[in-house]
Amino acid sequence: MTTELFMECFVVIDIQNTFHFDSKLWSNKNEFNLPGGRIGFDSQETKLPTYWNTPFYKICLGMKIGHQIKFTVINVHAKSLYSLIADGNYRTTSLGLNTWKTLIGSQASLQLSCNKEGFNAACSSSSHSRARIGIVGNNGNTCDYCDSRIGFGTAGYPDDTNTCGNVAKHAPDNGDKFIKTMGYILVQ
Repeated sequence: MTTELFMECFVVIDIQNTFHFDSKLWSNKNEFNLPGGRIGFDSQETKLPTYWNTPFYKICLGMKIGHQIKFTVINVHAKSLYSLIADGNYRTTSLGLNTWKTLIGSQASLQLSCNKEGFNAACSSSSHSRARIGIVGNNGNTCDYCDSRIGFGTAGYPDDTNTCGNVAKHAPDNGDKFIKTMGYILVQ
């Protein structure tokens, strides 16, 4: 997967809590650390004006663990990423569990039920796993108390401090995981 065609960068998420699911940065039109968006795939968090003013037809999502970045693409037309996220409404995607897991690699782990994915993906219990962009899973047949997720702008049980990466507990498919990553969101 090449990122050369993805020219606009929206958001870079570090392992800090700046882009927590509940952060106002997802619902406002305020830039954050503008100089950080000019450097590339580094470790500076940023939110650029392109978040609310750039239409696109593809989103490239990247997660960096150590020195390796893994990417996947979502084909979606939108006026802006802001238009998909800011109102808090759930919008589905259809990448599938295995594609989301490729962002983490062989260490990825999710519970195998529910698997609600997309923008503003969340389970019924607001204290459990949720993601501004990502997938949440449960070990039961419902989407009530999800205990696993892979995504960007995440929050909830079992690790509310992990805002980008993979969290999984209570019988996930590859063991309990608490993997924090750098996240990159680009568009075409």
